[in-house]
Parts: sequence; C-alpha cells; structure tokens
Amino acid sequence: ASLAVHPRKLRELSALRASSSPGGRFLPAFCDALTPLFEVLRRSPASDRVARFAAAFASSSASAAADGTGFLEGFLRFLLVASAAAHRPARFRSCQIISEIIMQLPDDAEVSDEIWDEVIDAMKIRVQDKIPAIRVFSVRALSRFAIDEEDGGIIDIFLETLEKEQNAEVRKTIILSLPPSSATLESIIESTIDTSESVRRAAYSVLSTKFPLQSLSIKQRTTLLHRGLSDRSTSVKNECLRMLKEEWLVKHCGGDVITLLRFLDVETYELVGESVMGVLLKDGSVRVQDGQTIRQYFTANTEDAEQVSSIKLMEAEVALYWKVMCMHLQAEAQVKGSEAATTTGTEAAVYASEASDKNDLLDGVLPSTVAEFVDLVKAHLSAGPNYHFASRQLLLLGGMLDFSDSMNRKVASSFLYELLNRPLEHEVDEDGNQIAIGDGVSLGGDLQWAKAVSELAKKVHASIGEFEMVIATVVEELARPCRERTADFMQWMHCLAVTGLLLENTSTLRSLEGTAIRPSEVLQSLLLPAAKQKHVDVQRAALRCLCLFGLLENKPSTELVKQLRLSFINGPDLVSAMASKALIDLVSWHGPQELDQAIGTEPSDANYEKTQFAPVDISDLNDDDLNVGVLSILFSGFHKDDWEFSPEGDNHDNVPTILGEGFAKILLLSENYPSISADLHPVILAQLVRLYFLEESKELGRLKQCLSVFFLHYPSLSEKHKRCVSSAFVPLMRAMWPGIHGNAGGSGPVVSKKRKQAVQAARFMVQMVQSPLFSTETAEQACMSPESLSSSPGPFVNYDISEEGLAIRIAVEVVGNSQDKKSAPMKAYALALCKVAVLLRFRQSEQKAIKCMRGLVNTLAASAASDKDLMKELAQMASRLKSLDESPEEELPQDQADAIFEQLGLAGGVKLDAANTVVPPTPAPPRSVRAPPARRRARRAASSSDDSEAEAEGESLDVTSVSQVPATPSVATARAQRASKTAALSKFKSSVKPSLEAASDSEQDEMSGLTTDEDPSDDSDDPDEEES
Repeated sequence: ASLAVHPRKLRELSALRASSSPGGRFLPAFCDALTPLFEVLRRSPASDRVARFAAAFASSSASAAADGTGFLEGFLRFLLVASAAAHRPARFRSCQIISEIIMQLPDDAEVSDEIWDEVIDAMKIRVQDKIPAIRVFSVRALSRFAIDEEDGGIIDIFLETLEKEQNAEVRKTIILSLPPSSATLESIIESTIDTSESVRRAAYSVLSTKFPLQSLSIKQRTTLLHRGLSDRSTSVKNECLRMLKEEWLVKHCGGDVITLLRFLDVETYELVGESVMGVLLKDGSVRVQDGQTIRQYFTANTEDAEQVSSIKLMEAEVALYWKVMCMHLQAEAQVKGSEAATTTGTEAAVYASEASDKNDLLDGVLPSTVAEFVDLVKAHLSAGPNYHFASRQLLLLGGMLDFSDSMNRKVASSFLYELLNRPLEHEVDEDGNQIAIGDGVSLGGDLQWAKAVSELAKKVHASIGEFEMVIATVVEELARPCRERTADFMQWMHCLAVTGLLLENTSTLRSLEGTAIRPSEVLQSLLLPAAKQKHVDVQRAALRCLCLFGLLENKPSTELVKQLRLSFINGPDLVSAMASKALIDLVSWHGPQELDQAIGTEPSDANYEKTQFAPVDISDLNDDDLNVGVLSILFSGFHKDDWEFSPEGDNHDNVPTILGEGFAKILLLSENYPSISADLHPVILAQLVRLYFLEESKELGRLKQCLSVFFLHYPSLSEKHKRCVSSAFVPLMRAMWPGIHGNAGGSGPVVSKKRKQAVQAARFMVQMVQSPLFSTETAEQACMSPESLSSSPGPFVNYDISEEGLAIRIAVEVVGNSQDKKSAPMKAYALALCKVAVLLRFRQSEQKAIKCMRGLVNTLAASAASDKDLMKELAQMASRLKSLDESPEEELPQDQADAIFEQLGLAGGVKLDAANTVVPPTPAPPRSVRAPPARRRARRAASSSDDSEAEAEGESLDVTSVSQVPATPSVATARAQRASKTAALSKFKSSVKPSLEAASDSEQDEMSGLTTDEDPSDDSDDPDEEES
C-alpha cells in the first residue's frame, strides 16, 4: 500500500488492538503476520514501507494515551530474537524496525529499563555485523541513547568503529549520530578529509548544526574552512559555504563580516581570511555599504584656524577586509570592461556601464590622493609591530592608485626610499645581544612585505630600467659600511635583503650595467664577503643572493660555485640547507655539467660516474678538493646522519627535504639534463624511496607529501621512468635489508622493524611498476587482463618496463644469493623476494619471459621450502605460467635466456632449471635416506560401479609414478609416504564398498514407501539451517 493510506490503517489497527483483551492473541497474530517480511532476501520499496508501517504502529501504541506499553515490549522482544538470527534478512529487518521505533518513539512513552538494556546490548553486537546495512540501522538505533548516556560506552563504540569502518554509508551514519561533545569533535573534524564525498558533507552538516562557532578553537575554524572551501566536490563546498554563511556569519556574527574575521585570526591565517572574503563576495553575501570607505579613517580637526588631519588606525581584520574588497572591485571592473570590448550594441553599453560603476565605487573607497595613501601607511608603520600586518595590507592598495602625475610619483618615490632604508626590526635579549625579527633574509623580515614593496616600486617606477636604477642606488648606499668593514650584522642583513629584492625582480644582469653598483661589484665586494661572515643569518642571506645572482648569469662564475660548495660542506645546518637549495636551483637551471666546468672538476674515473655516484664523505672532504662533481656532493648529503631540524613548523629548511625535492625534480625533468647518465636514475630513485620509508622521515611532513605526489606520477609518465623503477628494485632491497651486503643489523626488534620497512618499499615499487602509462594505447591494454593479451610480440620486447622483467630480476637475485642462504638474514631476504615475485603478473603474449620464469621458479621454491603458505603461492604461480605457456613441452634455449638477462642488465651465468617444471610440495622433515619401496597399485575384482573409479585411480597413480622427483632425500621420502597412503586408501575402499552397497540396498527396501524429489544426500540437513 502507498504511504497515503498508512494513517487510516494505523487508526484501524489501533482500534483492533484496543478491542482485544490485554493478554489476547493480538501480539502473536501481529508477529505471525509480519514474519514473511523477515524472509524476503532482497530489499525493495514495498518491504521498506511495510517495515516503516510496523514501526510506526509500535511507536504510536507506546504513547501514554494509547496505553500500549505491553504490546511494545512484547514486540521488541520478538525483534531482539530476530536480530540474533543467523538468517541475514531477519537480522536486517529486525534492526531496521527497531531503529525506526526508537527514532519515532514519543517522549512520553513508558518502557521498562530492562527492555532498553536488552535493546542496547543487542544493537551493540549488531554494530559489528558483517553486513553494512545492518550496521547502519544498529548505529541509528543507538544514536538516541548516546545523547543521554552517562558512561559514554556507546560513544566509545561509535568512535572505535569509525576509525576502522570501510563502508562509507556506515561512517556517514556514525557521524550523523554522534552527539556534540569534546570527545567527538576531533573525530568529526577528521571526517572532513574522508575519501567519501557523502561523509565529508555529513561532517560539515553536523558541525554547522551541533557545534556553535564559539565552541571551536581558531585552529579548528581555519582548518575546516581551508578544507571545505578548497574541496574538490561541489556539494561539500556548498555545505561548507552554508555553514559559513548561514550559521557562522548570520547566526553567530549578526551578518558582520569583520566580526567573523576576528574569529579567524587573520594575522596568522591570512590565506584563510582571504578565501572567506572571496567566497562571500562572490556569493553576494558581503557588499560595500553606503558610507563605508577608507576615507572615514581620516578625521579633520580645526584648531586656531589651522586644519590638522588625524588618522584612525585600522585593525588587522579591517585592513584585510578593505584590501580584498578593493581587489574584488578592480577585478570585476576589468572583467566587465573586457566583456564590453568584446561585444557590441546594447550589451556592450550595459557592460561598459557596469564597469564604470565598479570603477566609481573603487575610486570612492580608496584614499583620494597618493599623499593620503602615504600618510595612512606611515601612520600604521609608526604605530609599532602590532600594526605591521595592517601596514602590509594597506601597502598593497598602492597598486590600484594612479601614478601618471609627476607629483604623485615624486611623493611615492620618496616614500619608497624611506621603506627601503627602513632598518630591520630586532629585539635585545638578556645579555644585550640583538636578535632580528622575521625570516632574516627578506626585506622587513617578511617575504610578503618584500613582495608588497617590490610591487609598489615597479608600479611607481614603471619606465624601462628605472626600477633597477633606483634600487641599485639604495644598495650602493647600504653597501658602503659593509665594504669598509664597519657594518654590524644587522646592517649586513639589511643590505643583503635589499640586494635580494633587486636580484629577484631583475630579468638579466645587463639591466644593472650603468647603475650605481655594477654586477661584478655586487658579487666581489658584497656577496662573497658576506658569505664568509661568522653570523649564521648573514651567511644565509648571502647564499640566497648568490643563488639569485647565479640564476641571472649566462654561465655560473667560479667563485660563486666554490663558495656554495664550501658552505654546503662546512657550514652549520641552516647554512648547509640554504646552500643545498641554491645548488639545486643552479643545477636545475644551468645543469650539473656547467657547474662542474665552472670550477674545473675532472672526475678521476669517468666510467664510474656514469653508473653510480662517487662515494663522498662530506665530513672529511677538503675545501680544495675539486675532483668531486656537484651532484655527488649533494647526493652524499643523504648519507649524513647528523642533520638537525626542528620537528615543529613546516620543516622547509632542512637538508633531507631540500635534497629530496631537488632530486625528484631532476628525475621528472631528466630529459633536460643529458649530462646526467641514465644509469644514475635508478640510484637516485632508490635513494628517494628509501628516504620515503625511513623512520626519521615521518616527522618531515613536507618531504612525505612531495615524494608521495612524485611517486604517484613518475612511473606513468614514460617508459623510461618505468624502466628506472624496475632497475632500482634490487639495489633498493639490497640497501634496505638488514644484515646483508654490509648493512647494519641490530637487536631483534630493530631488525624486524627494518625488514618491515623493506617489505613495504618492495610492495610499493611493485605498485609503481604495475601502474599504467598515461598514453591511450597503454591505458587500453591496462584495462585488459594479463591472460587476455594474446597478441603476438613485436620484434623487440621491453622486458625492463614490464612486470615480467621485474619478476625475472627478482628470480635472478634469489639465484645469485642461493650460495649464501645459510645465513639467517639471507634466508629472510630470499623469502621476502619470493613473496614479492608471486604478486607479479605475466601476459600470454610474452612467451619467452614465461618460459624463462618457468625455468627459474624451482629455484624460488627451493629458497622458500620452509614457508608452507609461500610454497602454495609458488605452486599456483607455476600452474599459471604453465597455463599461459602455448608450448609447455618446449624449453627456452639458453642463448635466448641470456639475451633476456642482458637486456635487463643482469649478470650472465644463470642457468634455467628445465629438468623439473613442477614446484615440489612442502617437504616433510627427513627421517631416512633409504630409497623408497617400489610402488604397487592395489588390484581387486572389477565391479559394475567401481571400474571407472579403479581405472581413474590407476591412471592417477601411473601419472604420479612417472613424474620426476627432486633428488633431495626429504622430498623423496615425502612423496613415497604419500604414494603408500594412496595405495592403502584405494585397497580399503575396494574392501569396504560391497558391504556398504548391501547395507544401502536393505535400507532402500525398508523405506520404499517414502519418496521425495530432493537429493537423498540432503535428507538429513535441516532446511532452516541450510537457509540460514
């Protein structure tokens, strides 16, 4: 029946229940009528309507007016019995009806605590059910009890289930069922980065309705907005915007966007504040109100017939508001103007009118003159460091002003001169030492402030060469005390900050010719001496300027490269980090060969450099040792274990992160660096994978994120990259496995941990090899199963980019180490390799690789004889290879196998085991070395029913007897024992079967009167149990 008739039927059924006696048969009859619903295997709209109708009737009968508590309790007991049934539909329907009853139950219902305790206990069990739909309704049933619970047991179950739940619908239901509390807040916030779109949307819905804005910390608010407004799903963005606009802005802030920004701490989370303002402006929730303008912060006072202008200081939120608002108005005016220029007629006139209105509104908001703008910024600068953020926001407004008038340019130029000569802010510690405030390398100690100053300077001095001339004049003035060696470290840092501003915004060194200070003077008299100063911050600023200077050179100068090498080798950790960043940038721009040629590097062994990096210990490297290449020096930084870094913050300035990012870029852009040998790419990749899985790298969040994105895309970009991944597998395993090839071992827990990391890295490499290429042809092949690719191979097959090649590499590695498998580390190493080899797939088109692997699989089995599960997997692998082999009886010639090994870059001398193509079973412990007794097949008189069985058994025994047996005594003994058991079992069957047949004949005569259409073998089974 449809939902429209449900109210009428509920009234009729309630009247029928009321007319029956309290101890009557209404409840049994109702349960009997509902029983067929519990046997429906598939869920349908009709069955759901019946379940909701039953729940609505039970919940309505429990009200105080209906006086149906007894019926409800009896019906709940009936449902609890069904919830524990083995039949899946019965459990599902019972949990569904229970949850509907609880959700619709009126507040005045009186149900005994004993019944509710039974319901809660039963639903707690069903939360762990293997069927996701049952778990969903169990969570819904418990959600109403979680609010009023005192001990928090249900909430703990919800949180524990949420962490390990794999079904998205169950996770969504748990999120919607969690009550608002400090214990559930973190879990709900973490769900905003769930893989499921519906879960993320539900999390934002719960946060907006159950958690007020004031109950969240500033970090939590900004995290939620950053994730939600940048989410890839439109529905999640809309839900986050609804939370921001309807709940936070309107309900908690009264529609005042400035109050909302105060809740976000825009000084710390500036980008979040800008994104919030951007989405609200785009949505139309924030507009410029009448009378609102920046000019209202100028107040005029008339005293003694003289007008004095005073400026009211802006808060950080107000300054950010006006900056984003003005930029939004300017962008809209430009868009409307472009649309007016590309259209004609009335439409163009409308767009032009809208653009004019936006420009007029912008002009009315900004300061009326450049002088007022300068006074406004100066007032905030002189107010102290607390208004530094507001000063930077207001300084960015200068790019929207008009500097076409010479007087305006003169005023702005004088202001810029003051900004460039403004000394760095500092503090004085207890000992009287000055400590610079900020990053120590940028103008004003803030990179964003330096960008704001440079943007304003390029706007004011827009003529060709004017910007360089003005800034170079300031640099020359600041460099005088540095040249005379009378400057302190604060003056050095200030001069280097302005120099970095000049070099960063200059396209070529030629533009500095003819200015107050020539490029050669900048390098020789300023940058190189600064890099040799004792103060660490001065060295860092100097190395940054050296990097910018080197990027502007056509070829890097000798002194510059030598100084960067020296600072990386001998400098403190912060200095080495800046030097490594500079060297990586110069290598990426000029190439490593240009840097080596600049200092006359001549490798001692050129062939050695082509296959691997020169072993360098930077701790013992001399300053005048120029025979080591730049890349070798940088690569040696991975092997230095005493790098120091703080686990707090972003960890951008530490050597491992910088080197990891740099070498990842080199691999991605390897085509741009032909001087780097292709044989070095696997070495670099293996080091990056090893760095990714090191225990110490867990604290380096930026490095982990960078490498994860790199590994996701690198193998799919080209065949060269996939070849590099395959070639790096074995060297990586040799380098990571403890106790082999000179690797350190350690205690049992340490060795176990290192082995787990190596296994994780190996499986990760297999996934990289299995990832399809981005090309269309390869993607189509990747969608097909390996067995279905039966096309004939071409004249040349790249085994080194396929899974077949990696499997052969692993097998050859196991064969090569078979002589040393007595040691425990080598045994574990071989087992780990075998477990990886069985994960690889073979295509039917690669017949040579299949035959080659069939010849190597026995060696893998011999190395894995102690692991029964692995032996089964190897046996399955051997059977798969045999089924894929189009001619399993033919063997692969040794010369063709050697050709495959040569293509993969493997050492020769590996012989295929073609004599035995069957993986031997798991051997039993050796008991005797005597030869097994001769096999005899049991013979008996043939009967009508046993001829085929006897023939089949005889054939199976014949096949077993002619199969070749390995020469190991343990395997031979096991095979002999198995054959003896088979013969004895056959003889036992032949002797017992006639008596069993006679007994069955007599039983059949006695039960001839009972007939059935079912199989007699199933007569003893209970149908209910079978259905369950």
